[in-house]
Amino acid sequence: MAKFKMKVYQDWLFFVLFLPLSSVLCFSELSFITEPSDVTLLPKDPAVLDCQAHGLPPVTIKWLKNGVRLAESEHIQFLPNGSLYIPKIKHTKEDSDEGFYQCLSQNKYGAILSQRSRLTIASISEFVLHPVPMLVTEGSVARFSCAVTSSPPTTITWELNQNTLPLRTDRITVLPNGVLQIHSVQLEDAGQYRCVATNIGSRLKSKEATLTVSQGIDPKPPQRPRIIAGPQNVTVSLHQTVVLECVATGNPWPIISWSRADSKPIDVYNAKVLGSGNLVITDVNSKHSGVYLCRATTPGTRNYTIAAANLTVLVPPSIVERPESQTRPRAGTARFMCQAKGVPPPLISWLKNGEEVHLNGRIKMYNSKLVITQIIPEDDAIYQCMAESEQGSVLSLARLIVVMSEDRPSAPRNIHAETISSSAILLAWERPLYNADKVIAYSIHYMKAEGLNNEEYQVVIGNDTTSYIIDDLEPARNYSFYIVAYMPMGASRMSDQVSQHTLEDVPLRTPELSLTSQSSTDIQVTWQPLPAKVSRGRLSAYRLSYRTAADSTVTSVELPQNSTEYLLEGLQPDTIYLLRMAAATRVGWCEPSAWTSHRTPKTSSSKVPSAPTLQLEPLNCTSIVARWQTSPQSVAVQGYHLCYHEEGQPEQLIIKLQAQTYIYTISGLDPRRKYHVKILAVGQAGDGYQTDQTISTPGCVSARDQLEAAPPPPDHVTVLANNSSAVSLRWSRPAFSSGKAVSYTVRCTPVGIHNASAIRYLQTTRQSVMVQNLDPNTRYEFVVRLHVDQMSSPWSSVVYHQTLPAAPSQPPAGVRVTLIEDDTALVSWREPTEPNVVVTRYTILYASQKAWMAGRWQILQREGSHTMALLEKLEAGNVYLVKISASNQFGDGPFSNIVELALKRGNTHRSKNPRHSDSFPHTTVSSDGIYHIDQRSMTGIIVGVCIALACIVMCALILISKGRPRKSFSHKVIAVGAAEGPHAGLSLPNNHHTENAEALIPMISHHFLDAKGGANMVINSASQIASNNQSKRWLLFKREIRNPAESDAERRASLYEAGKTVLRYEGHLGSAPLPPSSREIIYGPYHSESSHSSEGSQETGDSGHYSNEESNEEVSNPSTSQSSRPESFGSDDGTTVAELKQSFEVENEEMLSHPLHHSAPDAIRFCCTSEGSHPALHTSQAVGS
Repeated sequence: MAKFKMKVYQDWLFFVLFLPLSSVLCFSELSFITEPSDVTLLPKDPAVLDCQAHGLPPVTIKWLKNGVRLAESEHIQFLPNGSLYIPKIKHTKEDSDEGFYQCLSQNKYGAILSQRSRLTIASISEFVLHPVPMLVTEGSVARFSCAVTSSPPTTITWELNQNTLPLRTDRITVLPNGVLQIHSVQLEDAGQYRCVATNIGSRLKSKEATLTVSQGIDPKPPQRPRIIAGPQNVTVSLHQTVVLECVATGNPWPIISWSRADSKPIDVYNAKVLGSGNLVITDVNSKHSGVYLCRATTPGTRNYTIAAANLTVLVPPSIVERPESQTRPRAGTARFMCQAKGVPPPLISWLKNGEEVHLNGRIKMYNSKLVITQIIPEDDAIYQCMAESEQGSVLSLARLIVVMSEDRPSAPRNIHAETISSSAILLAWERPLYNADKVIAYSIHYMKAEGLNNEEYQVVIGNDTTSYIIDDLEPARNYSFYIVAYMPMGASRMSDQVSQHTLEDVPLRTPELSLTSQSSTDIQVTWQPLPAKVSRGRLSAYRLSYRTAADSTVTSVELPQNSTEYLLEGLQPDTIYLLRMAAATRVGWCEPSAWTSHRTPKTSSSKVPSAPTLQLEPLNCTSIVARWQTSPQSVAVQGYHLCYHEEGQPEQLIIKLQAQTYIYTISGLDPRRKYHVKILAVGQAGDGYQTDQTISTPGCVSARDQLEAAPPPPDHVTVLANNSSAVSLRWSRPAFSSGKAVSYTVRCTPVGIHNASAIRYLQTTRQSVMVQNLDPNTRYEFVVRLHVDQMSSPWSSVVYHQTLPAAPSQPPAGVRVTLIEDDTALVSWREPTEPNVVVTRYTILYASQKAWMAGRWQILQREGSHTMALLEKLEAGNVYLVKISASNQFGDGPFSNIVELALKRGNTHRSKNPRHSDSFPHTTVSSDGIYHIDQRSMTGIIVGVCIALACIVMCALILISKGRPRKSFSHKVIAVGAAEGPHAGLSLPNNHHTENAEALIPMISHHFLDAKGGANMVINSASQIASNNQSKRWLLFKREIRNPAESDAERRASLYEAGKTVLRYEGHLGSAPLPPSSREIIYGPYHSESSHSSEGSQETGDSGHYSNEESNEEVSNPSTSQSSRPESFGSDDGTTVAELKQSFEVENEEMLSHPLHHSAPDAIRFCCTSEGSHPALHTSQAVGS
């Protein structure tokens, strides 16, 4: 069994390590060296789109335009290296080469598609914005603008009176976006202005606009700063130039400054101020995105005005988590992960061999993850993750290799699910009906049962269990489960599906509140119902609590579960109120939200604007879009004040917005944070009523809540052993900048163990940890990862360490004491049950009760490889106590429970069969104190009895069928009684032992023939049979020795039958005596006494093993065997050698005969029966007992 498990583990190791490695090596089977890129050309120009692929030949390349395959022609030519060549670009209404191109590379492993390339024909459209006439006063500011759509982007220049506008003065500024600014306008600036747009395709002029300059008024009255041309929300592509315009007037002339709403510094390397206050940023990238504030301030005063604009930088898609090639067995499950980032967020799709993956019940896509279940051979292909947006496309490929296996296990059976809590369900099953021994792991698949396109999750566990607790489920949800059994090179079919519902729980959080005031004495509270994922069950009630900021008395109102608004009335004007809410299910109330502040309006007779209706929507994980509108019946609005802050943080500066602004983007936020946003309208009479609302930013999908890369893993991980069950782990924090709290996770896994429950995780905020409760002498692997701001680093490099060995903590198991002779007992045991403990020595302590009372133990020690020992020279009538301990070089283990062995007085059994002191056959004294017959002994008894009965029946049938009339013969009856005379062996047992005497059924061979004549042949069932060899055997049967040189007269047969012993001789003429030389060869030299070697018994006990190899060697070479002749075969019996011509036959009162060999006229038959106990009979061959 151990070899089988080792083989399974080796196969599994091959499957886990080698096959994925082979798939990685196969990554280069097909890939692109060069992919086509965007190109802009003029009509009739030649075009070349490059595409080169590398892979196992032959590799073919084909081209697609707008997703349709192209055919080669005179106009479209495929170059030998795979590139596409168009000799002359077409651009007509009927036919144009403009579009998106991709190349498709293919070989025997599959096909891959290149990134998308856009071929654009240079052009300029009509002006979408022409300059308009202006009338300005002398000394003020004049501004013209124009806009045109073109590809590639145009360069804008200006003409005055159809001549190029001179730019020699600092008063005139031409912005890259086509805006013309003239500061401190003079009378000579009047005239006809127009803009000219130019690119490689053509040149286009706008309409003319007249600038009229009037005489100024002196002196000018003081005037607050006013922004007449503020920055506008702008969206640009990567690496382009952005212009944020800001033109302000006032008296005195205001000073213009720029800042970011998120308080981040403005990039001084790529940003510059053009003219009197325009901000120009060149070569923009994603870090330039955000809200920019233009502030116009009157010099020497605190009078200022602010205008804001949001800059959005479009970023082409890039893949941050690439799919990995996989090797999966048939009927298995493959999961391809793919995460991409970009602005706007790219759309992810999957391709199989260059074509869109067909989604079905077996192949599903969850967000950006592709999951293939119940894999079939046709799924073996190259898969590509394609991330697309208006900024371009990017692809990443991975291959799926399907491993075939015909000898698959059947599906797991009788799946049962049981709810444990609101997030855990216990799953249990039965092993497959077929090939269950080949299963090396189980894969549990589960998903939400309600809804469409739910994501399927998978957990893999070892084959040593048929139950598992899934504890990452959502409360109050219905889930479906199925299981697949895995073998090294294949998997079973999916099991039957079962569904189970989790219990409800308290809500995860409270609703987001929106607060407005319709008067100075009320607050309107509104909220949205909680989604099912957050409510975690059916809501039963809401609890709204409020108080003033100056008073700690809290008032609470409970509201029904279907309400979404509540009006608080009778409040104090111009007072700050704090509000919070809690929600409840049948399980209980959740934690209430943080306090939200709201100030009631002042009591005023003048009319102020009403509270705007505010809508907040997350744009991404770091931005929020705020939209609002005011009531048509409200008074005139001159602007808006917007303010936001993170929960628990101080409020930011107020952002002042123009009256025509109804949307604003708040950028630079942190993912998964709650923010409070406030807005009010400003009227002629002052600030209007305020609206407060809260919103939470989502987590970033592309890279663990944030767009930036994950932090690096910890380094310099070291392990120091403290003792056999604990190690000290230390590491260094990686070099990266973060002002937020850092925590660590340590994973500890025993090497070579596939059970998920053996993996341990430890959390700490320090750079060291003590890992305790480890197994001694076990090899572990340790890895550490870092967590910061809801982001996790990869795992560190694996560090291996083996714990120190320890002294045995468990005693030897299964201690048994078996009495095998009157004064000798066999002690056996098993190794301690604890794993990975090496035993070098066993210590056996035994003593009689008297000696134990005196504290005198006798000590035996055996090597760690032995699990048996003999206790000799035991005294009858005593009760012996035995206990054993295991030891190694690290110390001694505990002793086992004491086992008692009782030796009764007068026990005279002398047999090779193991017996116990109470004389009950086949009784074993166990460490649990219970006497019982073990399974092997019972099996041996049953098998022996069955064989004996079968032999008796067969021999009887043969005797009946082969029997013939006998010649006259004489009878010589020898009655066997008690032992007497010089040939007596051991003393007879007491009469009450007769019923317990063990019956020996030996197939007695030639050794029992007396060459000197008839004898009183006695076989004592209680005697022990020994030889001079220093090894003992207890065998039930001994095969007969045949000498090919012996004659038929030399063959003997024996039969034992319970009852009175009668020896009958049957004489035949022509029988020849056995020659002495032959007898000596067969039987060996005669011996008149038998000896019993305790040393041989001791060695047998030490070895802990029983074998019949030496016995077989003795049988094969009888001439070299030493024999002890039975004392009953002495010369005093008066029988002659001639009597050997007679055959012996055994009969009791019913005369049953059973020959061992086939009858022959000259055959000699020998039968023997025994009644009671008899003297000992010794032979050199071990007779089964």
